[in-house]
Amino acid sequence: MCVSTPALADFISDSKANLDTRNFYMNRDFRQSGAAQSKAEEWAQGFMLRFESGYTDGPIGVGFDAIGLLGVKLDSSPDRVGTAILKSDREAPRRAQDEYGEAGFTAKLRASKSTLKLGTLQPVLPMLMRNDSRLLPQTFRGAWLNSNEIKDLSLDLGRLDRVNQRDSSDNEEMTVFNGGRRNIVLGSAKTSDEFLFGGGRYQWTPELSSSYYYGGLDGIYKQHLVNLVHQLPLGEGQSFKSDIRFARSIDDGGSNVDNDAFGALFTYRLGANGFSAGYQSMSGDTGFAYITGSDNALINLLQINDFGNQNERSWQLRYDFDFATLGVPGLTFFTRYVNGDNVDRGPGLSEGKTWERNTDIAYLVQSGPLKNVGIKWRNASTRSNIGSDLDENRFIVSYTLPIW
Repeated sequence: MCVSTPALADFISDSKANLDTRNFYMNRDFRQSGAAQSKAEEWAQGFMLRFESGYTDGPIGVGFDAIGLLGVKLDSSPDRVGTAILKSDREAPRRAQDEYGEAGFTAKLRASKSTLKLGTLQPVLPMLMRNDSRLLPQTFRGAWLNSNEIKDLSLDLGRLDRVNQRDSSDNEEMTVFNGGRRNIVLGSAKTSDEFLFGGGRYQWTPELSSSYYYGGLDGIYKQHLVNLVHQLPLGEGQSFKSDIRFARSIDDGGSNVDNDAFGALFTYRLGANGFSAGYQSMSGDTGFAYITGSDNALINLLQINDFGNQNERSWQLRYDFDFATLGVPGLTFFTRYVNGDNVDRGPGLSEGKTWERNTDIAYLVQSGPLKNVGIKWRNASTRSNIGSDLDENRFIVSYTLPIW
């Protein structure tokens, strides 16, 4: 409060606040016989109030960010819970709570081209990607330093100690995801209060970039990730993109994590059309390791599956189309299919197999009183001998209202 008024000029003038609203309906139909629940179906309204300040003037600028999250139940029942768009009671019979939410605050310091943030964080980095696929986003608590002092080089270093899941209002310790046939075995410590990360990305040319990142969940696993991306122009309206990824995951004294993950995705764009093909393989004593509830850097991370089970091999075909070329800007479409096999199901059992098909149609209103209203329909189906057979639909209406 002792900072002079001129020093606060940029702090105030560069500040901004938005209210994001998200109306979310989700229906997940369990297709396999003998399922304990025939379907999960819920409808909710989400509100996300975001404030980002500028920085005070001087060698070290000071600022702060704030976020307020609120989810409101519109429809649910004990026999249809489990979509992860609402917070549910842990005791049976499980019921979705009428509302849930959280408030987060982040202090930030800036010197030259480096920024340090302390508090509520939402990282989107190769070794840790916050999940924002439901009503409210996942958040973390910790410290994150980003530096861009060297031209074309971005460096990151940080430590996290808590996670708030997308359908929760509690800050909790972190653990490793072990669904499907990951076959990860944990020691006495099932959770950890320390995730360390660091690394960087370098833009060699406008067409070529590479990155290396490290992420480690203390006492559970350590991970090294390398990525190479190349964009090859092929003339007017044409390009060919190559995205190559490799991750090495090992234990950190309290698990059996041992995995090599390789992925390659190639995309040819011709005007409004995009044609993609990809391949992903897992090897080692376990499947791919990452923090429960978050997204990950696997190229075959889809709406339901990520095809990261032990020894799993999977390939992807995808098609994108932008209707702007037909006079409908804001309307986009994509469909993709991934088939996985060779999953280790244990001694004497046949290989595990899974396939998943996704279709997304999205429209963002470009003008008029409904400008910036977004409408999205997401459809997915998966069949597997190692997990649930599912048909799923998500319908999302979103809007961002600038406040300041």
